[in-house]
Amino acid sequence: MASLKKSTLRPRKNSNLVATINSPLKTQLASYLTSNLAPILRPGLKLLLAFSGGLDSRVLLELLAALRSGKNFNLSAMHVHHGLSPNANAWARFCSDTCAALHVPIEIVRVNVAKDSGLGLEAAARNARYQALLNTDADYVALAHHQDDQAETLLLQLLRGAGAKGLSGMALRDKERRLLRPLLDISRAELLAFAKQHDLQWITDESNDDISYDRNYCRHEVFPIIEKRFPAAKQTLARSASHLAEAAMLLDELARLDIGQVDAAQIDSVQLQKQLDLAVLASLSEPRARNLLRWWLSANSQSLPSTIRLQEMLRQLLTAKADARVKIAINSAEGVYLRRYQGFAYLESNSHSLPIALLWQGEAELRLPDNSRLVFEKKLGCGLAFKRLGINKLRIAHRTGGERFKPDLAKPTRTLKHLLQEADMPPWQRERLPLVYCDDVLAVVPGIGVACTMQARADETGLTILWQQV
Repeated sequence: MASLKKSTLRPRKNSNLVATINSPLKTQLASYLTSNLAPILRPGLKLLLAFSGGLDSRVLLELLAALRSGKNFNLSAMHVHHGLSPNANAWARFCSDTCAALHVPIEIVRVNVAKDSGLGLEAAARNARYQALLNTDADYVALAHHQDDQAETLLLQLLRGAGAKGLSGMALRDKERRLLRPLLDISRAELLAFAKQHDLQWITDESNDDISYDRNYCRHEVFPIIEKRFPAAKQTLARSASHLAEAAMLLDELARLDIGQVDAAQIDSVQLQKQLDLAVLASLSEPRARNLLRWWLSANSQSLPSTIRLQEMLRQLLTAKADARVKIAINSAEGVYLRRYQGFAYLESNSHSLPIALLWQGEAELRLPDNSRLVFEKKLGCGLAFKRLGINKLRIAHRTGGERFKPDLAKPTRTLKHLLQEADMPPWQRERLPLVYCDDVLAVVPGIGVACTMQARADETGLTILWQQV
C-alpha cells in the first residue's frame, strides 16, 4: 500500500537551523498562534503535533519548534502507527529520530484499523488516528492540513452532494475537538519551497499516488486539468470553503434560535439529555425543521445523514401514529437509534439491556456494561445519608420486575413501574435503569429519588447518584 521513497529524504545540512529560522511562514504561524491561542496562551500550555513524518507535518514541526520558546508553550508530537504498510516501522523510527534532533518529546501509538467497518480503509485509518490524538491531555492538537487539502475536500464534498456544513471544509480552529490547523491558508508549493530551502527531510507515502482513492484521483487527475484553465483554482476553492463555513455557522445559530437555546450552557444541557421537542420541529417550515434536526444530531456527535434519510426521519417523527414505536437507525454499528416518546425525539445508545452486578466501594464513578455511568458526589443536605447509616458499599443491579419504592414520606409505597411512568422515562431507558441497593433494600433509583427513610437531612452530607447515559 505504501513505501518509503529514498529520493524524497533530503539530507539536512544544519541540525541547529531551528534556532535561526526566519521566514514568512514562521511569521505567519506566530500570528496564527497569537490570534487563536491568545485567550488560553499561558506558560506550559500543551501543544501536541500530529506528526506523520510527511512534508506537511515535517515543516510544521520545524516551525513550531522554532516558536515554542518565544510563545512559551510545551511542544510534543505523536506518530500514529497504523501498521498498514511494510515501511510503517521505518517511518516510526524516522519520526522518533527527527523529534529527538529537535528535542521534541514524541509518542509512537500503535492502532488497529478495522478493515471491515464499512467506512473504507482510508476513513477507518483516519478515525483511529483522531481517536488516538484526542485521547490525550493536550490543550490543543496541531494538524498540518494546508490550502490544497482544503480545496480537495471542498471538491470531493461537492461531488458527494454535501450541504453547507460538509462544504465548509476544515476549520482553522476547532474548539470543541481542540484542533488547530495553522497551515490551512498556506499552499503545498510554499511548504515544499520552505523544506527544500532549509534542507529538511521527510517521508513520502506511495499510497498518495494511488488514484483508486478519490482524493488522490482529484489531486493527480482532476486538479491539473482545472488549473490549466484556472491557475488559482485551489486558492479560490479554499476561499469558497471559508464562505460556506460562515453560512454553516449562521445555520447553526438559526437552529439554536429555533430550539430556544442561545448560550453554551443550555446547549450542553440539550446534548446531555439527548432529547428534542417535536412541537418545536412541527412549528417550523420544512427546511428549518431539517436544519434543526441536522444541528441536533451533530450536537450529539452523530454523523450527518443524507437529505433523503433526514426527510424520512422528520416524516416518522412528526406523522407516525401516537402509539407507533419509532426506531430509526442512526449508527447501527454502534447501536445508536432515533426514538420518539411523548412528544420528544430521543437518541438511544446501546439499546440492549445488559445484566448489571457491580459493587460501589467509594469510587467517584462506575461504568456500567452498556457504557453508561453512575456518578457519585457528596453534597450537603441531599442524597443518601451514607454516614449516618454507616454505608460504605452499595450494590448496583438491573431491574427484575415487581420492585416497590417509596421516595416520598407523605405518599404510599408504589411500584417502580408506576413511578417511572409518572416520571415520563422512556421505556427503553427503564429497561436499562441501574438500581442501587443497600444490602437488600432498594435505596436509590436514579432519576426518581432516594428511599424516604434513607435521605440525608439538611444539616448532613449525603451521597447523590447520577446516571449518565451515553
